Order: sequence, then structure tokens, then C-alpha cells
Amino acid sequence: MPAIKSMISELQTESWAVLSERGREATHLRHEEARRLVHKLASEGHHGLCIVTNEAALPIATVAETRDLISAGDRA
Repeated sequence: MPAIKSMISELQTESWAVLSERGREATHLRHEEARRLVHKLASEGHHGLCIVTNEAALPIATVAETRDLISAGDRA
């Protein structure tokens, strides 16, 4: 039983992030918040959605950073 309590406790910490094909959508979410965001983004037609730890998401550009890179390329 202690392992289950530990897992439930970990899911309730704000240590989760959501990634999509656009980049890092959000970080520092509880797992339930991340799950809801994944469903919302899926309903908007976004792909490549996954829930990962904040640490795993750090190397991924944020959605805003990705937009900036695309805009800079358009101006070049």
C-alpha cells in the first residue's frame, strides 16, 4: 500500500508538463490538470500530445519560442 500512496502523492504534485507538436504547452501542472489540457488540445486538433515530467520537458522549446522561430524565418 505505501507504493500506491506514494504514486498518488506524486500525481498530485505540480511536477508534470504537456508537450505537443508545437512544443512545450505547459509545465508545473498536477497530473489531472495535465490530462485535462491534453484533452482540450486534442479537441482543438493538436497532435503529438503527451504528459511528461517538468524535468523531461525542459529541453523542448515552449510554444511561444517555437512561434518566434517560425516568425523569424518568415521575415528572413
